[in-house]
Amino acid sequence: MREDYFVVGEGLLSFGERREPTCRRPSTAAELRKFRFSRLGPKGRQLDEEVRAALAEAMVAGQSADSDPAVPAGFTYLGQFVDHDLTMDATAAALGSEVTVDDLLQGRSPALDLDSLYGRGPDDRNDRRFYADDGLHLRSGATVGVPGDAETIQDRDGFDLPRAGTGSSKRERQAAVVPDPRNDENLAVAQLHLAFIRFHNRVVDELASRRLSGPALFRAARDTVVKHYQWMLRTDFLPRIVAPEVVDDVFTNGRRFFEVAPGYEHRGRDRWVKPGDRPTMPIEFSVAAYRLGHSMVREVYQWNRVFNSTPGNQLPAGTLELLFRFSGTSGNLSPDGELDDPESGSLERLPSNWIADFRRLFDFREAGRDDLVVPTTEAVPGLNLARRIDTLLVDPLRNLPLGSFGDRDARPPAIERNLAFRNLTRAGMVELASGQQMAELLDVAPLKPDEILHGAGGATLDQLSAEQQAELTGNTPLWFYILRESEFNHGRLDGVGARIVAEVFHRSMQGSRTSILREPAWRPTFGPDRETFRMVDLLLFAFQGKAELLNPLG
Repeated sequence: MREDYFVVGEGLLSFGERREPTCRRPSTAAELRKFRFSRLGPKGRQLDEEVRAALAEAMVAGQSADSDPAVPAGFTYLGQFVDHDLTMDATAAALGSEVTVDDLLQGRSPALDLDSLYGRGPDDRNDRRFYADDGLHLRSGATVGVPGDAETIQDRDGFDLPRAGTGSSKRERQAAVVPDPRNDENLAVAQLHLAFIRFHNRVVDELASRRLSGPALFRAARDTVVKHYQWMLRTDFLPRIVAPEVVDDVFTNGRRFFEVAPGYEHRGRDRWVKPGDRPTMPIEFSVAAYRLGHSMVREVYQWNRVFNSTPGNQLPAGTLELLFRFSGTSGNLSPDGELDDPESGSLERLPSNWIADFRRLFDFREAGRDDLVVPTTEAVPGLNLARRIDTLLVDPLRNLPLGSFGDRDARPPAIERNLAFRNLTRAGMVELASGQQMAELLDVAPLKPDEILHGAGGATLDQLSAEQQAELTGNTPLWFYILRESEFNHGRLDGVGARIVAEVFHRSMQGSRTSILREPAWRPTFGPDRETFRMVDLLLFAFQGKAELLNPLG
């Protein structure tokens, strides 16, 4: 969990033990390399702690409905993967080594260029460990076989993230060898990262068959992967979570509010730069609007053939707690031991019975592959759906594992493990604008007080006192406000939230080293046609379209 923000034009916002913000100029080399945030709206004022705590408890007290129109649950964790890509600083690991000014500015700026997958590339001395010996393919890891049946008892190569395997502590040995350790903070995002590793490796093999080789092959593969990724985000991911008419407006007519005219200059092959004018990340996006995914999280997932809710099954379904447990950053990868103690537990690699069944996370009927559909029964759905985007979070997010947000040795007060409280407090710490302030800035009709209080199927606020309700309706935290907006738009971001997210995605895509926005004639080649490339198409290509790879447990 980020403890400070370098806000361009303001300075370094940091927070003391009492969570009181201070702002100062960065003074050390490390501080000067902080990720670059900006402020889109005016400053706001924080709700007092009692109101924040009451609101946070209300947000984890109910049960949200499934998304309608249906959004497969895998998109929840694709959103998390994208967040890590946007905020990944590829230069951080190179502290003390030579980094050009262009690289430094790019690394500290939001971009949709898969730095969280590639790091600084196979030629970098710190990051070559992410790559196979040929310097072309990305490494993957092997699961460890566990008792059960013929499918689970064997080690399975290529179905876990690569892990260190060495070190004086279990925490070190189980650590994923990937550029961004956040992509191993729960099992769902870890398995998605693995899918992207497989996608890159298949693209390398495909381009090698066209007689490319060496560094030119790697550059071509990375360029191809990033462009397909951006096309998928623009055409498949964003319209599922943001009002499609807003997405179309921004990507057709351009941005209206955020870094409207950056003025890029072309400087040779694949280089579009203007010194000092790299994209920034609005804190309104990072601290509020893009935290929409927290409301999409399910409490329980039908994970694979072994872990599901089928009547008579002796093993549990994939609860959220178990998805944290079977990760290297938040858990211990083991069925035994303490969740918050990475030194406990008997395993240091993912057990084979926890490999994802991607048929249960994405809907392959979209690609005409009915053979990759898990049948739905009266008792158990075949496809997990994301929860509707609204003001409710599932109960397990009331008590986050320590490894998911900071020091596992810390023992914070119970309320500080509540994700809703953490989000609301973080917004106050950076003096984030309220929903009403941002609606005025973005020229959006504001929600009425009655709509803020009662919503449309989201959190019930009856337990707040009349004074607390009055404070909330006059100064609504931006994150809560954006989620309330979504309740009136069938669980898609609308109004303030839609405009912020669409414009930041557009700017980040434009500011990436590789960008489909700067090559408008580019079209995907690994989908069913020249206009289509969805997340299911990425998975089909990555796993060779084979059921035994998308669902290796049968």
